[in-house]
Amino acid sequence: MTKTDLADIYRDYIGCLNKQDWPNLGQFVHEAVHYNGERIGLSGYREMLEGDFRAIPDLYFDIHLLISEPPRVASRLRFDCTPKGILFGFQVNGKRVSFTENVFYEFRDERIEKVWSVIDKAAIEAQL
Repeated sequence: MTKTDLADIYRDYIGCLNKQDWPNLGQFVHEAVHYNGERIGLSGYREMLEGDFRAIPDLYFDIHLLISEPPRVASRLRFDCTPKGILFGFQVNGKRVSFTENVFYEFRDERIEKVWSVIDKAAIEAQL
């Protein structure tokens, strides 16, 4: 798989998330996916994402930086959203906040098998 191929797959994955196209999530995420070192599987990963969209109805994944080095992708995602209640332990309660997530992915068989994510919680706290 080339750098371009992997970057295209990743962009399609982000498109799947933004459309909340859960039936097709398995095209991009491996059945045995790990998130921050814990095996949560595809169903756990989907539940996590569905929960994110319930908490943040206007959630949109905006790629600001993308580096592809097969079998890995590094991405900086930007969010500008209005969470309904508590977000990462902060009482946001409908206030618009902007923050970023630095996330690394490892692919196997052209699907995401491992995810390591760090969210800039300090940026959220500073806005509240």
